[in-house]
Amino acid sequence: MTTSTSGPANPPKTHSGGWLDRRFKLTERGSSVPQEVIAGITTFAAMAYIVAVNPAIMSAAGMDRGDLVIATALAAIFGSLMMGLTANLPLAVAPAMGSNIVFAYVMVKQMGIPWQGALAMVFISGVIFLVLSLSKVREKVAKEVPEVLKVGIQAAVGTLIVFIGLRGAGFIVANPSTYVAMGSLASPPVLLTLAGILITPILVARGIPGALILSIAAITLIGLFVPLKPDGTMVTSLPAAIFALPKWPHSTFLALDFSYLVSHFLVALPLLFYFLCGEFFSTLATLIGVTGAANLRKPDGSIPNATAAFSTDATATIVGPLLGTSVVTAFIESVTGVQAGGRTGLTSVVVALGFVLALFIWPVFVIIPPQATAPALVLVGIFMLQGLGRIDLGDLANAVPVVLMLLVTVLSNNLINGMAIGTFAYILLCLALNRRSEVTPVVWGLGVVFVLFFVVTSRLM
Repeated sequence: MTTSTSGPANPPKTHSGGWLDRRFKLTERGSSVPQEVIAGITTFAAMAYIVAVNPAIMSAAGMDRGDLVIATALAAIFGSLMMGLTANLPLAVAPAMGSNIVFAYVMVKQMGIPWQGALAMVFISGVIFLVLSLSKVREKVAKEVPEVLKVGIQAAVGTLIVFIGLRGAGFIVANPSTYVAMGSLASPPVLLTLAGILITPILVARGIPGALILSIAAITLIGLFVPLKPDGTMVTSLPAAIFALPKWPHSTFLALDFSYLVSHFLVALPLLFYFLCGEFFSTLATLIGVTGAANLRKPDGSIPNATAAFSTDATATIVGPLLGTSVVTAFIESVTGVQAGGRTGLTSVVVALGFVLALFIWPVFVIIPPQATAPALVLVGIFMLQGLGRIDLGDLANAVPVVLMLLVTVLSNNLINGMAIGTFAYILLCLALNRRSEVTPVVWGLGVVFVLFFVVTSRLM
């Protein structure tokens, strides 16, 4: 083989795969259409559980579960398509775990906010995030919120997810003496939940494709033969049909109530902050993780099409509440598709097509019992705790805020309480240890917001 010395040193790459190749830069990124299709199917299998889990959680707010299945799938279709077509990244987008817990259990069930008003708050957070995504403000916010508070908030949400999953399945029950206790192992539903909790992590750890959705499907099927009550009711009820034409989510579509947001503005502030920070930092972490795994970052370490990716997340969070679901964000499960060869936005387009298919089997998702979703919730919660490894817990200024966030959140069953107490502890410890410079203006502002929140809520309740 001879090498010509007369031509350019780095000849431009040619595109041999037609329109899709040119549109998604397949050859340029060392990929192909079959490779992207396989990657998209892999990612969809890894995150399809959200079609079952999100409606199961948000229906606790009093919303129609069938409509929530459709809203979840439509939000995932919109977000994944937009990510693939505008940012050309192998990032799938769907309603976020964690935010749905805060929506249903903190905002609606604990604080008494109508779910229509809660949707309006999520919508406003999406608008704010879109503005930040199109400016440089997001970089300043990311820099000024200390890592310990970011990790603490994420870990607190993760702990709350685990608790709610176990409680919903009856594995954790109320007890007059100890407040909470484990459900009776003589109960078949509790045994079914325990089996799922023990076996599902093994499937995930062994890298079984679509482990979470396989676990949900298996437990749902077994539930057809496991008695829930002595009257013969089973854990899982038979669906009215397997296939059905998609229905429009009439009860949740455009149901936002902005008047509540206006009349309870100070109550809404901490929640807006949570959604804003939660969405921003989770998206940033996912972008860094997925683009790094795909070797897509630029030589200077920057993320390609970052503004388009952030804007997609923000726009999807605006569209999500319009359909009837909570925050919509990029999923870290996208890494599974990257590992399968996904390198472009075509992977995300294939994921969107997967959610289109899910629209036609929505009756199946409606009958999935809490015993089937609990193991998935436990795993998701554990994943959200992994950031604790980045925190030096030997430093009390780090350890106390994080531990207080976790304990107060779970024991009071209230994320806002945990965030507030953890933030107060961080500010006071930094001041006491002559580390005033670590209390950034954003942290001071957050402290003021929480003080106002407690003042207002103490007068309302």
